[in-house]
Amino acid sequence: MKLLFDQNLLRFLVERIGSEFKGSLHVIELGLDQATDREIWDWAGEHGFTIVSKDSDFRDLAASLVPPPKAIWLRVGNASTEQIEQLLTANSQRILRFEQGDQESLLIIDSAAR
Repeated sequence: MKLLFDQNLLRFLVERIGSEFKGSLHVIELGLDQATDREIWDWAGEHGFTIVSKDSDFRDLAASLVPPPKAIWLRVGNASTEQIEQLLTANSQRILRFEQGDQESLLIIDSAAR
């Protein structure tokens, strides 16, 4: 499962979750750090990635556009990178089911979702 991390998440998060989510990237690695949310959305859809963001704009895109891609909205406030890493790892099976499913385009994960 390939995740694409938005610029509001630190890029070294990719390295920290690499064993769990192989093939994941950060928008900076792709030169998309200055891209619009829609450009990131389109790129992710064309390349088979699920977007991970703390930005509610991706929630809005997921509600108004047909996948692919899908989006994971992290409602975690000012959580540390370590907390986000733990949250993603704890929810890895849930994320996998979401990515493989056909019905949902948005997965909301908050700090209570463990």
